[in-house]
Amino acid sequence: MKLGIVVYSLQAESIYNAFRIGNFALKKGDSVKVFLLGEGVESLRLDSSEFKIKDQISFFQEGSGEILACGTCLDLRQTKVENFCKYSNLADLYEIISESDKLLSF
Repeated sequence: MKLGIVVYSLQAESIYNAFRIGNFALKKGDSVKVFLLGEGVESLRLDSSEFKIKDQISFFQEGSGEILACGTCLDLRQTKVENFCKYSNLADLYEIISESDKLLSF
């Protein structure tokens, strides 16, 4: 299955759970792409001892998951990609939507 996940939340628990389900799907052999949109581009800064978002992102990348982030959203927040995701655009988001068998949003 091809799974698309759109993360637009600024809630640490939601972001953590988005990557947890992404990691679970990768372990099941699925293809998974995550698109960070709006406040979701700030995901890394929400890492904490309770919600280890950076760890989940590392597991996701090690499992061949792909992370893309809205370039406009990054620019508006003056946020850097920091080599954890691809600087992206709405055309890439549309491609994820159109090619995915299932699409989740957090």
